[in-house]
Amino acid sequence: MASKLLTGATGVLALADGTVLQGVGVGATGEALGEVCFNTAMTGYQEILTDPSYMSQIIAFTFPHVGNVGVNFEDVEQIGQGSETSARGAIFRDVPTPAANWRANSDLSAWMTSRGVVGLAGVDTRALTKSIREHGMPHGVIAHDPEGRFDLDALVAKAKAWSGLVGLDLAKDASTLQPFVYDEGLWTWPEGYAKAGQPKYEVVVVDYGVKRNILRALTSVGARVTVVPAKTTAEEILARKPDGVLLSNGPGDPAATGEYAVPEIKRLVDSGTPVFGICLGHQMLALALGGQTIKMEQGHHGANHPVKDLTTGKVEIVSMNHGFAVDRDTLPKPVKETHVSLFDGTNCGIEVEGKPVFGVQHHPEASPGPTDSLYLFERFAGMMDAAGGR
Repeated sequence: MASKLLTGATGVLALADGTVLQGVGVGATGEALGEVCFNTAMTGYQEILTDPSYMSQIIAFTFPHVGNVGVNFEDVEQIGQGSETSARGAIFRDVPTPAANWRANSDLSAWMTSRGVVGLAGVDTRALTKSIREHGMPHGVIAHDPEGRFDLDALVAKAKAWSGLVGLDLAKDASTLQPFVYDEGLWTWPEGYAKAGQPKYEVVVVDYGVKRNILRALTSVGARVTVVPAKTTAEEILARKPDGVLLSNGPGDPAATGEYAVPEIKRLVDSGTPVFGICLGHQMLALALGGQTIKMEQGHHGANHPVKDLTTGKVEIVSMNHGFAVDRDTLPKPVKETHVSLFDGTNCGIEVEGKPVFGVQHHPEASPGPTDSLYLFERFAGMMDAAGGR
């Protein structure tokens, strides 16, 4: 071990540029490799850590007090389980505190251990965030060893050797292996999650790494939701006679997943069936319509992002999680920009003039506003009504 550790350090983050942060290991022991990003949300850490869009990423939380409400069985967002198809690691300013909430089933650290999420606490997350803002999201390895034994040079070399997210198709691994029907609705207090009523629409969700709350939001506007694998063909989808198709969120490079997804999305658009894309689904919809996507330096990760709906003039507070974006300058007619980020002006929404086709970059189901963006599901339902939905 060429680099010296501080006495008592049981966790480290080694970056590709040779930077090493040392602190207290939390959660699972071992190592995890990924892209390091920061998330500015003050709440919702369980939803964040189980969002498949964070696959192959390590999340640094800017809010210092994480873990004080524990975790529960209901707030897991991914369909599958484990850190292999969601966030690989987590970085905290303070060591997570014991759980203190009536909904908690476990404390955060024990839950991270059970899921295989490697954590690091006791580091200057503000300095790390500033570095990411100035230099972009680095490649890193997060490691936890209760005995404090780390080969720092080997960890740095591993981070340096990683090729990163560009060109990486992760959706195929985050996706379901077979179709299934989802029948849970949105959560209300004190009843909990609602059960589906009599369906008005048949909606097929193409699963690139879908979040449960997207499915719940669809159910709550009257949809019978059938989730299908990422590589399902347009022919197979249309054979189900859907009133609408939703292209879900997910991890990785949209251009890489688009190698097999974009031709099918083109066929779905050409069929006249209403299509709604969210996050990765939005990006690949743009690719199918003739646009391009770009890798962002620091991305957008948080629950406090202002986005303007250009079709109504409304500004909504939204949840975001993406490291790629649609390049608006490449969008051909009749594709129209509908939403923009008020942080940096990047594209956050598109629609096709004269067709029931639209997408948004943010997560309308995450509800940080708390209900600022749920109208998008109503908009989708309206499109299905106009197209002859049941």
